[in-house]
Amino acid sequence: MTTHSLQSVWTGKWSYRSFYNIPDLSASLDSMLLGEGTIRIDPTPMPNQLSGLIYGPGWQLDLTGSINYGDPFTVRFQGKGVISGNLWIYEYLGYMVNPWQNGVNQVPAFVGSVIRQIPHPGGDGGLHPAGVVASFFCVKQPD
Repeated sequence: MTTHSLQSVWTGKWSYRSFYNIPDLSASLDSMLLGEGTIRIDPTPMPNQLSGLIYGPGWQLDLTGSINYGDPFTVRFQGKGVISGNLWIYEYLGYMVNPWQNGVNQVPAFVGSVIRQIPHPGGDGGLHPAGVVASFFCVKQPD
């Protein structure tokens, strides 16, 4: 693969959802949802750099990090921004899902884990503590 084709695996917009790691099967999906939004990964001068945004209505975090083209492809990045006057910092570690050989209508996806690095107020009026870890998945949006 060329540098451009390697990077194009990641560049573009991804639908993002993260969930608290609740093992109780009776928990509703709504009670497990931590966050959702769009991740935009931009082209960069170096194929192993990651730059972009994660955003939703009324908020956005700048993304910076790295890409490793091993097996599986791996991303590690930080989301950082000021929302309603408060600093938010999240760290992400994700893995590209390898396509199935005989899969039908597969859409590129990556999955991983996210941690809240510092506490911040939330839209619910409460303080969201540092150290909370959740699982996430991202599905690539059509160009």
